[in-house]
Amino acid sequence: MKIATAGTKRRTRIVSAWSFDVFDTFLVRACTTPDGVFERTYELSGISRICPNVSASFVQHRIQAESRARRTAKDKRGASEVHIAEIYSYFPFKLFGLDRRNLDDLVEAEFAAELELCRINPEMLQQYADMKRAGHRTGFISDTYWDSAQLARLLRACHPGLAWDFLYASCDHGSSKSESLFARYITDQGVDPAASFHVGDNENADIKGARRHGIRPRYYPQASAQLASKLQRETTMFELLCQGKPSRLDHGARTLRRMVAARSAEKSPAFQLGVTVLGPVMTAFDAFVVARCKALTQPGRRVALGFLGRDGFLSHRIWQERHGATSAYVEINRRVSLIGSADSMEPLCDLLGKVLRIDAPTLRDMIKILPPKVAAFFASYPDGIAPGDELAEALPDLMDAGEIAELAAGLRARLLAYLRHTIPGFDDCTDLVLADLGYSGSVQKALRRIFDQEGIKIRLHGAYLISLDDAFDDIAEDDTAEGFVSDLVVTPHVKRMLIRNVALLEQVCCSAEGSVRDYRDETVLREINPRPTEQIALAAEIQSGALTFAASADKIASEYDLLPYAALDVAASWSAATLARLLLLPDDDEIALLGGLKHDVNLGTHALAPLIDGAFVRNQLTARGLSAACTSAAPPMWLAGSFAGLSPSYSYLYTLFGANRLPADVFEEAPCGALQIGLFRTDGGASMETVTVYRTGLGELRLRIPLSRATAVATIAVPLAKLAREGLLHGVTIQSGDSVRDAADSQEVTGIAADSLIHAGLQRNGLYYRTENDDGCLLIPVGPMARDVAVYSIALTSLSHARILAPALE
Repeated sequence: MKIATAGTKRRTRIVSAWSFDVFDTFLVRACTTPDGVFERTYELSGISRICPNVSASFVQHRIQAESRARRTAKDKRGASEVHIAEIYSYFPFKLFGLDRRNLDDLVEAEFAAELELCRINPEMLQQYADMKRAGHRTGFISDTYWDSAQLARLLRACHPGLAWDFLYASCDHGSSKSESLFARYITDQGVDPAASFHVGDNENADIKGARRHGIRPRYYPQASAQLASKLQRETTMFELLCQGKPSRLDHGARTLRRMVAARSAEKSPAFQLGVTVLGPVMTAFDAFVVARCKALTQPGRRVALGFLGRDGFLSHRIWQERHGATSAYVEINRRVSLIGSADSMEPLCDLLGKVLRIDAPTLRDMIKILPPKVAAFFASYPDGIAPGDELAEALPDLMDAGEIAELAAGLRARLLAYLRHTIPGFDDCTDLVLADLGYSGSVQKALRRIFDQEGIKIRLHGAYLISLDDAFDDIAEDDTAEGFVSDLVVTPHVKRMLIRNVALLEQVCCSAEGSVRDYRDETVLREINPRPTEQIALAAEIQSGALTFAASADKIASEYDLLPYAALDVAASWSAATLARLLLLPDDDEIALLGGLKHDVNLGTHALAPLIDGAFVRNQLTARGLSAACTSAAPPMWLAGSFAGLSPSYSYLYTLFGANRLPADVFEEAPCGALQIGLFRTDGGASMETVTVYRTGLGELRLRIPLSRATAVATIAVPLAKLAREGLLHGVTIQSGDSVRDAADSQEVTGIAADSLIHAGLQRNGLYYRTENDDGCLLIPVGPMARDVAVYSIALTSLSHARILAPALE
């Protein structure tokens, strides 16, 4: 390129330059999103004292002020670039108890927020220094409302002594990188675009803008598209589930996640899930466990830490990675601890009441004996398999309490020998911290009873990832229990929704070994692990990613001067949002990755329950409606994932329901008309019956047709064309019971196969049907009835009316 020199003499030379974007490239911010700067401005400006608890309004007004300033500049000057003072000139001062004399104060507060939150990016700094040493011209080009003097002050505050050959702020030149700022830079600096590079994070401004001017771009995204989508959903979950808490200031936790992900080698989707989602949650929980142990460590106390197996396996591995071998992995589960603590039939009955079905060999394996009356009880059931709750109710009449006491005493002795072997200095310990995924602390309570029975004075302290806090009022006076995600972080309604779906977390956090069933010679005797080999391998890959995050988190946080666990209440809120996003609002890739997992019930049975069953949810929606579907008992174990399998919107509706934010009068069904249907009996007779038509908040129509076994109906004829000449038939289901109410309330819903339905006068293609007149009917064959009453339910969406009510029904 030819450039002019002093006088008229001209010479040819090539100028090679490296330019860097500033924000989110050369500098990163210790907040979740860039508007975290505005939230911190609200705090620093003093408005938080004048108008407390309105940070969201302040942030939105700051964003709106910038939009108005840019629109006005575009109209007046033909370019939308503005200075910071222009932005605040459109801010509603009076709303926040200010006047226009405070404009400069707000500008200074926002700049102070930038100074506080911005960090130098060591990776970019290294590249910048390398290019400078190589003889390239180096500098900055930024789309920003901060002028070049302010930008220079910010850069040097983040890295004192930083020098550059050029610095361009878009507001100084009235043009952005997407417009003519690159052209101005090329002309001013006399650089050869073909020999120059620009590094930035914005695909339009930095990459396309540089390429359009012949400059070679280097893309530096803050997060992959997949991670960015997850982070956006997490923000939504935070605002929904952690209401009233500042949503943008997280002490750099999200920045740390982005940086660790950027440095981690691209591996399998399972590994990436561990790095980007599970690892951050479990590393934050590790910081909580550290704090719990530190708070208990006082003069005269000796504190030991044990992670409860199997669900505490990943937590223990993370502790070892970050702190070394200063804890124990203790394999105690609810079944072993309850039986070991039994001094009556009650603990065993409580345990069995939670088992869906059980047989005699399984019970004998659990309690080591099978009295004749118990064997006879099982023999009275088909295939010798009995419901757990019925066994629990009958057991006091089938066994002698003394047999249970003797059994418990032996198990206690073996358990305590195992603890003394596994936990160094057990008998000198004054306080034992039990770390686990958590919930109601059943193992801690049972272990307390065991210690009391054996005269052991060790205090017990639960440190749980998720806690059912109302279950802790009955713990011993000197013991404690605390959850990282407690009811002070999310509401009890939200907590129960998380725990309803926590089976997924258990499967990816637990060990590859079977669950403990007993002890011998100070070692563990385990159940056969019924989980498939490929599922165990998948969990191991996810855990590998989580360990990768935990191993590098402290080092990278130090490099970027981030303190992600400085405020554990903030870390807990964002961990809850991160975990809730995975459990309640998974994306399609996660459904494909995790949807095939099965949950081992782990209560003395080898049964595996599916995590996801989309057909189950669809049938529940058809037969029982949205709210009833949202309260379905397990299985499937991952109900939110089952909703997500239908569509992301369904999983979000389920989340709203669990957060108590789904108004029933909007989303529940309401009667909207009546329809006559035909009932054809096995004896050749027929009758017409009138049934109510309901509409749902999602625009679907529902019909429920109760039948009695005594009426001997063979076929139901439903004139669909009178409801809608064109529509989608979502399904037909059956429920059974001893009465209409029993049948309608039953969760046992069976879908009728589509190919067994007869479409008379209807054109059908998959779910879609249409007809040209009102004669089209759906014929439903009625099979043999197992109970006195059956309820047939039909769900469809009309495609032929703008309104829900069909003209024939009005």
